[in-house]
Amino acid sequence: MGDVIVVFKIIPENMGMFDQVRKDLEDLKPQRLEEEPVAFGLKALKFTKLVPDEEGKMDDLEKRIKNIKGVQTCETVAISRSL
Repeated sequence: MGDVIVVFKIIPENMGMFDQVRKDLEDLKPQRLEEEPVAFGLKALKFTKLVPDEEGKMDDLEKRIKNIKGVQTCETVAISRSL
């Protein structure tokens, strides 16, 4: 098996928690963490991580993200195999 690249779009409960959510996501050691404007001053975070292509690994990562205090939604926006 190899690895997959997964991208999550994460929206905080409110913009006052944005910096704390970002800091907590950095603890998960993403390959990339970007801010993405949504609308009217709202921002989302795009979290990109290389995950082993094994059963349950991606679900475990998604659960860890959703359990971060201040995360309202976590949506998988892209999955691709790494080379």
